[in-house]
Amino acid sequence: MPENASSLHVLPWYARPGARAWRCEPAPSEVRDFHAALPDYGLTPLTELPPLAEELGVGRVFVKDESRRLGLPAFKALGASWAVRRILAERAASGEEPGPVTLVTATDGNHGRAVARMARLLGQRAHVFVPRGVHPRAVSAIAAERAQVTEVAGPYDEAVRLAAEASAGADSVLVQDTAWPGYERIPGWIVEGYSTLCTEIDEQLTAEGVTEGPGLVAVPVGVGSLAQAVVTHYRSRPSERAPALLSVEPEAASCVLDSLSLGAPLSISTGDTTMAGLNCGTPSSIAWPYLRGGLDAAVAIPDAESTRAAARLADLGVSSGPCGAASLAGLRAVLMGAGSDERRATLGLGPCSVVVLLSTEGTAANPRAIGGGLSVAIG
Repeated sequence: MPENASSLHVLPWYARPGARAWRCEPAPSEVRDFHAALPDYGLTPLTELPPLAEELGVGRVFVKDESRRLGLPAFKALGASWAVRRILAERAASGEEPGPVTLVTATDGNHGRAVARMARLLGQRAHVFVPRGVHPRAVSAIAAERAQVTEVAGPYDEAVRLAAEASAGADSVLVQDTAWPGYERIPGWIVEGYSTLCTEIDEQLTAEGVTEGPGLVAVPVGVGSLAQAVVTHYRSRPSERAPALLSVEPEAASCVLDSLSLGAPLSISTGDTTMAGLNCGTPSSIAWPYLRGGLDAAVAIPDAESTRAAARLADLGVSSGPCGAASLAGLRAVLMGAGSDERRATLGLGPCSVVVLLSTEGTAANPRAIGGGLSVAIG
């Protein structure tokens, strides 16, 4: 593997030639119309940051700022709202007894709060399982949506297992943003919900004069559901317009990178990371074929680099916590230091390239205290 700027640290990096030729079916077109009809809907900003383009040696850099999405400080409401709508519509069509159901989920913060918000707005109940490492203020934000919250001493995968067990009752439904064999339809709806973010980017880039689309999109990755949505969007269009797609994970939880390197989905033990929303040990089963086929590259970064990227984005007026800033940190790692020329060539990037960074949350998403009381967001 090539090295980054530190000669003592090998950059965790994977690349797959030919990913831009991989193809899949597009997401349903009605998802955007559904979101557009919601009371709190509005385009989230696509902010151009020329200083980053200069630093990274590319033509233009845009950041998709998800710090205010449907009244919440992260993109997750897109998936939760569409999935809950599909769940409730299906129950009504099947003639099941009317009355509230309990929407059950596990979360590192943002997804659980989004499910709880939808339950509250639609007169349903929510039961949210929270793994270790989530800040008490993030837990309180979920509880403030009138959700029942169960704190779990173990990691995210353990919280998912307990949530699945708790959803076994007739009036409960698991609304999880990761999939496994036997549980794939609802996670698929969540992924469909994320497609609105990509559709917005198309419109916003066109308004900025970028009619051929981006040259690269960088996306933070946990289990891979957002990355699946991004791959679906860009790999369902003509190949001559296909951008490079880069996934970014914490070094302490690089299940997608490790799986890609192995060539098969892998469950790993994760460590502590400030990028808590990306602290996942197993790729989603429905995401895996898209990640394996459609990602050009994957990289893993240390916490310090994500924190540094969040600070840089703040300097430039973008609210982003460590999970959201991971996209910038990952691209920095790839485009700088030893071996960067080869990596640029692999991604097809040059001095005129257009780059889009997905900043998936704002600093209000999940507070976490860092040395001396500074609060930043986690995912």
